Amino acid sequence: MRSGGTFDYDKRKVRIIELTEQTQDPNFWNDPAEAQRIMKKIDHEKGLVEGWDTLNDLRDSINVYLEFQEMGEDVDNELESEVKKLEKNLEDLELRNMLSGEDDHRDAVVNFNPGAGGTESQDWAQMLYRMYLKWAESAGFKVFNIDYQDGDVAGIKSATIEVQGENAYGFLKAENGVHRLVRVSPFDSNARRHTSFCSVFVAPLVDDTIEVDINEKDVELQRFHSSGAGGQNVNKVETGVRLIWEGELSDGTTEKVVAECQQERSQLQNREKAMVLLKSKIYELEKEIREAEKAKLEGSKSKNEWGSQIRSYVFDDQRVKDHRTNYETSNVNAVMDGDLDDFIKAYLLQGQDANV
Repeated sequence: MRSGGTFDYDKRKVRIIELTEQTQDPNFWNDPAEAQRIMKKIDHEKGLVEGWDTLNDLRDSINVYLEFQEMGEDVDNELESEVKKLEKNLEDLELRNMLSGEDDHRDAVVNFNPGAGGTESQDWAQMLYRMYLKWAESAGFKVFNIDYQDGDVAGIKSATIEVQGENAYGFLKAENGVHRLVRVSPFDSNARRHTSFCSVFVAPLVDDTIEVDINEKDVELQRFHSSGAGGQNVNKVETGVRLIWEGELSDGTTEKVVAECQQERSQLQNREKAMVLLKSKIYELEKEIREAEKAKLEGSKSKNEWGSQIRSYVFDDQRVKDHRTNYETSNVNAVMDGDLDDFIKAYLLQGQDANV
């Protein structure tokens, strides 16, 4: 099995040695943010190398079973099992290797905002919220509820979660956009078909290695009573913080950005966290401007324009379809229980094909 090309096994092993040598410097932890960045890079590179080693082990195992088969041994089941393992591990490694963008390795902030439609849209937002919690859990990521505002009758008015883990943003960036639901509404006494929308905004969580310059004088601070099902750390006292920034982005457009936090015990902590979320959202908006300009120069169309409808979930027809990749499935229940990997893979593969 070759290890050259885009994977570069040997170069990755050298890179691990170089990065590990940096950690031996007595002053390494003097800059904790930079130290953490290097440690995450080491883990990322080691994970890819170990993945490649696993593929080589499976290849050797398959060759042994093929030799047994040629000698007349009945090893068909064992051989089939090893081939399936190889295919799955190869697919997973290819996917991880794709996530080489400058922010793919970062944690992610996911914000849910229901569209017009009142209870119906708010219920849809909560269903999506649950879907991503299920996906993150199955992927082994940690999830923290930052903000959760209950709907008037059902569902949520808005919610924000932080997803922590290697490549969290790299995977979840595929979910950035408007999600459309078509179903017979349980809230309609006449059992009519309703269409609902919810925007899912995904941003990389900024840290000390990212500079986002905003004038804090332009940020409006609002306080509110923490409430809702935001987790065990959510209080019922006025510690919730909402920050509102309205300013000009690099392309000259004016944008209003809102960030809320009710996760922490104190108002000061919530304000600090809300500022990180605010900067993360602004950073993502600037990223989209840069990517749109790059796509324009390359003569290609941006595949993830914020505000665009990316996926439809049609419950009575048992169909979920992604409009960017045309990937679809009839297993609606599995999707709503967090089975999103095939949608994410299709999106990332499409992005890779566009860069070839």
